[in-house]
Amino acid sequence: QVQLVESGGGLVQAGGSLRLSCAASGRTFSTYGMGWFRQAPGKEREIVAGIRKIDGNAYYSDSVKGRFTISRDNAKNTVSLQMNSLKPEDTAVYYCAGRLGYEYEYWGQGTQVTVSS
Repeated sequence: QVQLVESGGGLVQAGGSLRLSCAASGRTFSTYGMGWFRQAPGKEREIVAGIRKIDGNAYYSDSVKGRFTISRDNAKNTVSLQMNSLKPEDTAVYYCAGRLGYEYEYWGQGTQVTVSS
């Protein structure tokens, strides 16, 4: 089992950047696929980006492709999300998540990102 703690959220103006980090406990972090999700008020939670455990290949939702970059450091048990060119519609609570199989089953507590126009 892995425990996840996010950090790095905050308030930023449109066009600005933020970097979210997620620290994972446990010695088997490299065996987990990792992802970032977000949930805006009144909306369902959606996946933003994911990174595979085996080859480190990343995938992104269409809404953030070209602006966000996910990365992982297995030596430090961390996964990060660099967010550039932020838009007001990126405002949400962002969650770090981990999976061993197909489903994400481990979640952090979330960190608020607010983008002002």
